[in-house]
Amino acid sequence: MELQASVQNPHKPSQRTLSSPVLLEERKMIELDNVWKSYNTTDVLKGLNLTANKRDFISIRGKSGVGKSTLLRIIGLLESPSKGDVKLFGKQVNGLNDEQKSDLRLHSIGFIFQFFNLIPSLTVLENIELPLALAGVRKIERKKRAMELLNHFDLPSLANRFPTTLSGGEKQRTAIIRALTNNPKIILADEPTSSLDDENSHLLMELFNQINRERNATVILTTTDLYEKLPTNQNYILKEGHLQRANMPQQRTQ
Repeated sequence: MELQASVQNPHKPSQRTLSSPVLLEERKMIELDNVWKSYNTTDVLKGLNLTANKRDFISIRGKSGVGKSTLLRIIGLLESPSKGDVKLFGKQVNGLNDEQKSDLRLHSIGFIFQFFNLIPSLTVLENIELPLALAGVRKIERKKRAMELLNHFDLPSLANRFPTTLSGGEKQRTAIIRALTNNPKIILADEPTSSLDDENSHLLMELFNQINRERNATVILTTTDLYEKLPTNQNYILKEGHLQRANMPQQRTQ
């Protein structure tokens, strides 16, 4: 059965002016204020504070098991903090119900998982179409938009292939493109290069940098490499539940 819905064009120019106070407020995409997360008696996150503005590219570095994924899940509304405040796009989200959180994730947040999460029985094109289908976009439109993304990132040859025939780098690039289908304002990537070789890791970072610049998206990624040079403008280390600024060599150019 074909789903039908009215979908707002994400590329339609905003009617707000640069002087609009609402627009200026929207520059603050993510705000965490004294966020804690505890499981039973174990405190995983301890009083975290973080502000991410529009077009920021942020790395969260730390060893495995320190809570990086938990932090992304809280930002992405997949988990709630034990205490503390979370704001997205200038709005308090702590009190949202499950349906409201799901809607916000679907239309405004793109997730890239460590292990791709591609559906093996679907082609690359069909995998990319999935978020559009969930958003109620009609089949002919979602196929067109998915193919436009593949063409934009020079990957049209992957369209009719299945995930089992892809390399690790191709799988991860497919997962990234899928995360872009609804033109999200925030991209969350959980250790996206952990299973890739150096060459594919470099290609992936170039892709994130391109997305960050072309789409004005706020990108937050996690990594276990404490010293990796990334095209980021903010770098943090998560250690023993605390988030600290990391003094990394600046790789980003304006």
